[in-house]
This record gives sequence, structure tokens and C-alpha cells, in this order.
Amino acid sequence: MVEPGRKVVITGVGALTPLGIGASTLFDGLLASRSGARIIERFDTTHHATHFAAEVRGCVYVAEDHFTKQVSRRMDPFTQIGVLAAREAWKDAGFDAPAAVPERAGCIMGTGIGGITSIFEQYDVLAASGPRRITPFFIPNVMANGLPANIAIEFGLRGACFLTASACASSGHAIGMAMREIRAGRADLMVTGGSETTTNALCLAGFNSLKALSTRNDDPEGASRPFDRDRDGFVMGEGAAALVIESEEHARARGARIYCELAGFGQSDDAGHITAPDDTALTPARAMTLAMEDAGLNPSDIDYVNAHGTSTLLNDMVETKAIKIAMGEEHARRVWISSSKSMIGHLVGAAAAAESVVCALSLHRGVAHPTKNYTTPDLEHGCDLDYMPGDPRERALRATLSNSLGFGGHNVSLAFRRHS
Repeated sequence: MVEPGRKVVITGVGALTPLGIGASTLFDGLLASRSGARIIERFDTTHHATHFAAEVRGCVYVAEDHFTKQVSRRMDPFTQIGVLAAREAWKDAGFDAPAAVPERAGCIMGTGIGGITSIFEQYDVLAASGPRRITPFFIPNVMANGLPANIAIEFGLRGACFLTASACASSGHAIGMAMREIRAGRADLMVTGGSETTTNALCLAGFNSLKALSTRNDDPEGASRPFDRDRDGFVMGEGAAALVIESEEHARARGARIYCELAGFGQSDDAGHITAPDDTALTPARAMTLAMEDAGLNPSDIDYVNAHGTSTLLNDMVETKAIKIAMGEEHARRVWISSSKSMIGHLVGAAAAAESVVCALSLHRGVAHPTKNYTTPDLEHGCDLDYMPGDPRERALRATLSNSLGFGGHNVSLAFRRHS
């Protein structure tokens, strides 16, 4: 439970997603039902089953627009876009200089895979030119912890600084652990979130081999169909998102604008299959229940759930069942549920971070986005809740949940509450 006087609030948000650069660009795009899915042009997909993804590199993000060549050589693309998201969040929180008390500030970020682009690039150099041509930046670039390390260097954050890696739940774990640093009194503020750039030929082939990706190549924008009967897999995405979180007293003392309270964190593991979720739904439901308990919320207090909502049959079935278990059948049928992945694809290790930004802005603005492409209910598989087809819905939301169900059986749920 929250310790008295140690409430944690969100004061800054940043994002770089397939919908564009900026947290407002992300949220406004979701409200407008814009899709970031498009045909891949960065590499040849001729022999792949899937020819599209929700990318940022080459269409939304060009390194030269944000970093000098010298700086970009020292950071893998996943670190670059993570740093950009953190910069936006830092500025949005009202900071224009490094942390005033560096020992009381830290950075915890998440990623599923990390610097895979640098691995590919330097493997090609090794094969073509030999070991002496490998860049001295190779190891720092492929280190997943290069992401929080570079953010800490930029903002002078000398408190807890590390990275979490739990597949699709990575940045959910990062945000939860960052919240705990503040609650425990070890920090006053933290930068947290996640980043991922896995849209490459090998990852595309790997997910296709798992039969996890949509192959709706004639309609990329209509391919991600969470909870819909006609789904055929998820859409690979990439991007980054960051939050600045603070103790409430620290935020109030400096007159910060507060988006909402980061109120609860719940986690569990299926301890079952490495890719398939727990078909009883008991363990993901437990993560949701623990998040609500941690926040001091009852199921009836939750107005909106930002679902993991991948657009795969097993996930959609299990998550629906988990919501019913955690909320109770009656309230589960009243709560609004939507999936950001229907428009930005699956950002893997950055998914929970982007969806946390969405929850914060939903509470702050009093509006929730719809699920794009949800047209045909999948009653056969028990997906019979309110997945918000059509238009955005306005309401003074009281509290929200954000769910993440990752490969490896990692379940995270984060609870957010309107701040007053």
C-alpha cells in the first residue's frame, strides 16, 4: 500500500511512436484513429510472409535531425529514440537543467531486446572486413543498459539506474520499480519508460515463424484487430516513451503541473509456457488485483483499461478472462477497454511505457481512445466486453489500469488515478 506522504505523480511525458514525435502527437493520433502501420521500405521483405510494420526509423525518425553524426555513432537507434523521449518528458516536467539534487534522482528503463541494430551492422563489418574494423563503440552500443546510462548522463541522475528486460512487460516493470524508489524514500524523482527498435529482417522472420504476425499485406492499417473475430496476428512496432515521476510533495514544492497519480503496481508470472499465456487467466488477473490493492482501489473505481490487446487469439481470450476475474463479471461489462496496439502496433519492450503515457493523458484530458478495426465481436472465444469501437469517449475518468502480458509469462498491471 502507498505510504502516507509518498504518493507518486506523473509530471512529464514524452513519446516517439509510429504516429509521430511527441506525446501529444501519439494521443491525438489515437483519438483520431490514425494507424502507424505501413509497408516496410527499409529492407527487402520479398521472401517474408509479412511485408509491413509500424516503424519509426526512416519515416518518423531520422537520426541526423536530432543528433550529430559523432553522437549517433555512440548510441544504437533504440537508445537514440529512448533519449529523445526522455528529453521531451524532462522538458515537459518543467526542467531545463540537470537534476538539482542528483543523488535523489534516477532512471529505470525497459527494453525487450536492446541494441540489435548494432549487432547486425557490426556482424556485417566483421564478415566483410575482419575483426580489426569493428567500432570501439560496439559493446557500449549493444548493452541494453546503455539506454538508462545515457539518460542518466544527460540529466545528471545519480540515484538508481538500471534496465529491466521482460519482453512485452519490460517497461511496465521499469515504471513499477521506479515508483518504488520514490515510495521508499530513496528518490524524489525518476525518469522511466522504455524503448525498442526490433523492426528488422531477422525479428520479422522470427515472429513469422511463431505464426504471431498478421499477414494482411493488402491492408496494413486494418491488420491490427484486437479482440476482433477476424484478427490474424499482431503488427510489429517500434518506438519509445518516457515519464518523469515524482513524489507529490516534491512536485508541489516546485509548482509542477501534475497529469495524474501513478498509484499502483502489480506483477506475477505464469510459470508455464515461454510464449503462450496462462489459459486459466489467474496469474494475469492476479497482477491486476495486486495493482488495484497497491493503489487502494476497488474494481468499481476503474473506469478504463488500456489493454495489452495484441490482436492474437490467445492473448485476447486470456486478457478478457483475466479482466472478468479481477473486476468481477458485472463491472467487467461496464468498464471501457481499448488497445493502443490497434494503431501503433506492438512496441514490445516500449509498449507499457507508451500505454502509460496514454493512461496519464486519458485521465488528464478526460477522454479515452477507441480500438481501431474492432468491427466483428469474437463471441465464440469469449471476447464479449466493451472494447470501445468507433469514436473516443469523454468522461471524468477516476482511475485506469494498463496491462502488459509478456513472453515468458511476465504479467504487469499499472494503476493510475486522477489527481486532485
